[in-house]
Amino acid sequence: MRMENVVCPFCGCLCDDIVVEVEDNRITAVKEVCSSGRSFFLSAHTEARHPTVDGKEVEWPEGIDAAARILTDSACPLIYGLSSTASEAQRKAVALADVLGASIDSTSSVCHGPTTIGIQNQGEPTCTLGEIKHRADLVVFWGCNPAEAHMRHFARYSVSARGKLTPQGRRDRTVVVVDVRPTASSSKADFFLQVRPGSDYEVLTALRALLKDETLDVTDVGGVSVAQLADLLERMKGCRFGVIFFGMGVTQTGGKHLNIAELLALVAELNAHTRFSTMAMRGHGNVAGADCTLTWQTGYPFAINFARGYPQYNPGEFTAVDMLARQEADAALIIASDPISHFPRRAADQLRRIPSIVLDPEVNLTAQEAQVVLPTAVYGVSAAGTAYRMDNVPLPLKRVVDSPQPTDEQVLDWIIERVKTCSA
Repeated sequence: MRMENVVCPFCGCLCDDIVVEVEDNRITAVKEVCSSGRSFFLSAHTEARHPTVDGKEVEWPEGIDAAARILTDSACPLIYGLSSTASEAQRKAVALADVLGASIDSTSSVCHGPTTIGIQNQGEPTCTLGEIKHRADLVVFWGCNPAEAHMRHFARYSVSARGKLTPQGRRDRTVVVVDVRPTASSSKADFFLQVRPGSDYEVLTALRALLKDETLDVTDVGGVSVAQLADLLERMKGCRFGVIFFGMGVTQTGGKHLNIAELLALVAELNAHTRFSTMAMRGHGNVAGADCTLTWQTGYPFAINFARGYPQYNPGEFTAVDMLARQEADAALIIASDPISHFPRRAADQLRRIPSIVLDPEVNLTAQEAQVVLPTAVYGVSAAGTAYRMDNVPLPLKRVVDSPQPTDEQVLDWIIERVKTCSA
C-alpha cells in the first residue's frame, strides 16, 4: 500500500509531502523525506509492549494504578515534555495537571521559552511558511543551522523553494547567516556575519540604531564591522519581503528573552520601509503545538501551576529545570521527552531521586530510571492526531500502520479516571 501526503512529525517543519509504502503492517520505504525523517519512520516501534513497574512487566490496569498512586501521593507533582506528542494528548495532560494541582511545563522552557517571553513583551510580526516560500526575497538565519537541524527547510520553505513571486527559487533570493561560527548553513549563504558569542543583543541594538539614522562611534559591534551591519540593513530595507529565522543560538545565549525582544523590535521597525517578518526555528515536531495548546487551555504557554485551583504562570518558578534543581518537585510524569539526557546535572539528579512515570514509545535514559513506564503508540506513524508546524499552522498526523499500543491521549485518560477514583 502506498500512502501519499503523509506528515513527518520529526521536526518543526512537519513536511506534509511524504510518501510511505507499507506491506503487511510494516513500513518498507519512505520517500520525499530527509535522513532524520526516514530513520524516524523506519525505526518506529509497532510491536506490543507491556508497561513496567519497578522494572517488572505488568498488565495495563496495574501500570495505570501504579502511576495514579505516585501522582496522588505527591505533594508537588510535575508534568513535563509534550513536544513530541499530539495536541490531543497535550489537552489531556493539562486536564490531569488541573485535577492534581500540579505544575505543567513543556520542552519550550529549555529551548524557545525566551522567544515566548520576548513575544509577550514586544509582539511578533510573523507570517506562514507558505508566504515566505512565495514572497521572500531576503532570508536571514540568525543563531540557527537549518542545513543540519531542519534539513528540508531550504528546499521546501525558504532558500531554494520556488514560489509565485520567487519562480527561480534560489536565484530570486539573498541569503544571510548570522552566527558565532561557520556552519553548513553559512556555507550556502550569500553573506555570513560572524558575531562574538553573547553579542547578539549588542548587534541587534546597533542595527536598530542605524535604522534610526544614528551614528555609531565604533568600527565594529560584537565582532562585526559597522560597514557590514550597514550593508545588511540596506538589504533589509531594500528587499520586497524579508524574514529572519532565529534559533537557540539567540534564545539560549546571554540576554535570552531580551535578545528576542530586540530582534522583534527591529523587524517591527523594518515594516516602516518594507514587508518584514520573523519566525522561530522550532525543533521537535509538536513543540509549537504544546505552546498553542497550553495557551488556549490555560491562557499561558508553559511553566504553569495549578496548586491554587487555577493556572498561574511564572517562568523561573514553575519551569521544570528550576523546580527540580530546587528539589521542589517530588514526583514527575514525563511525556514524550528525555529530560535526564538533556537537563543540567542538579535537575537530572533530582529526577532520578523522585518517583517518576514515563509515557513514550521509546526506551530512553529517563525511562530506564523511571518507576513506571507506559509504552505508547507513535503519533504520525501508528496513531493519528494533530501537530502544529513552526509557523503555528495545525496539520493532521496520519496513522500509516496499526499498533497494539494505546496512544498518549488514551493513557492519560485512564490515569485521570484512576486519579479521580483515588482522590474520592
